[in-house]
Amino acid sequence: MPRRTIIEAIRDAMDVSMGRDERVIVYGEDVGFFGGVFRATQGLQAKYGKSRCFDAPISESGIVGSAIGMAAYGLRPCVEVQFADYVYPAYDQIVSEAARLRYRSNGDFTCPIVVRMPTGGGIFGGQTHSQSPEALFTHVSGLKVIVPSNPHDAKGLLIAAIEDPDPVIFLEPKRLYNGPFDGHHDKPVTPWSKHELGEVADGHYTIPLGKAAIRRQGSAVTVLAYGTMVYVAQAAAEETGIDAEVIDLRTLLPLDLEAIVASVKKTGRCVVVHEATLTSGFGAELVSLVQENCFYHLEAPVARVAGWDTPYPHAQEWDYFPGPARVGRALVETMEA
Repeated sequence: MPRRTIIEAIRDAMDVSMGRDERVIVYGEDVGFFGGVFRATQGLQAKYGKSRCFDAPISESGIVGSAIGMAAYGLRPCVEVQFADYVYPAYDQIVSEAARLRYRSNGDFTCPIVVRMPTGGGIFGGQTHSQSPEALFTHVSGLKVIVPSNPHDAKGLLIAAIEDPDPVIFLEPKRLYNGPFDGHHDKPVTPWSKHELGEVADGHYTIPLGKAAIRRQGSAVTVLAYGTMVYVAQAAAEETGIDAEVIDLRTLLPLDLEAIVASVKKTGRCVVVHEATLTSGFGAELVSLVQENCFYHLEAPVARVAGWDTPYPHAQEWDYFPGPARVGRALVETMEA
C-alpha cells in the first residue's frame, strides 16, 4: 500500500469523500486557494471547483453556523478551524445548535458536519496555537469526538466522520502531521521526513467510530492514550521494560469501554496519558470509568500523566509534554504500588 503522512491521508479522505458524494463540501480558513495552513486541503479547490472547496471569512462562529444550516438542508460540510485554539467563538454554535439539532427537531433534522482542527503542540506555537480542548467536547451530548494517531486511522476515521449523520469533532495532533512521532525523544526530532510513514490504502474505506485499537500487547499494566501520546506510551513501556498494554482510544466519544475494561481486568493496573491540562481533562473521565467498572480487579491506584495546570508555556513546550521519562515513572510507581 502507499505510504502517506497524516496530512496526506486526511487530504485523501476528503478527496475520496468529495468524489463519491457531491453533497460533501470543504471550506474554512485559508483552505481554498492556499490549501490550508498545513496544506491539508491542497489541490481540492483546483479539482472540485470554488463552489465545493473555498475560503471562508475569519469567523469561526460563521463557519460552523453556516455549516449547520447547510447540513440541515442536505449537504455534508467538512469545515476546518485553522487551530483548535480558535474554536471558542464557535463553541456556542457547536454546543447549542449542532449537538442538539437532532433532538430539538425530534429527528426531523440531522447535522452531518465535521469540524476539523489541528490540536496540541509540536510547533512551538505557544498559548494560542497549541491547546488540546478535547474535554470541552466530550462533555457535550450529541457530539462525536475523534483523535487519530496514524495515517491509516486518520483517513478511515475521517471518511467515517463525513458519512456519519451527526456532528463530529475531528482533532488532528499536529505533532504527527508529517510523520509518526518518535516517542522515545523528549525533545524535537528533525527533519520529520526521516520518520516512517504509515501505510494507507487507496480508495474508500472506513474505520468504525467507537472502536479502540491495541497498539502494544501486555499483561502487567494498561496504558490508555490517544493521539501523540500513543507513541510516548509505547516508548515508555520499551524504555522501562514493563510489559504494558497500550490502548489507542481513537474515538473519545463514543468510547470503547468494552476494550478498556477487558484490558484493565486482565492487567489489574492502569495509567492514563494525555497531552491536555491535567485538571478536568478527559483522563479524569477515564479514571472514573476504570474505577467504576474494574474496582475489584485493580491492584494499584489508577495514575494520570498529563500537561501542566498552567497556560501553555511557549518556551517550555517539550517539558510541558508528557514524555517517556514522566510516563515511565508513572509505570514504575504503578507497578510498585
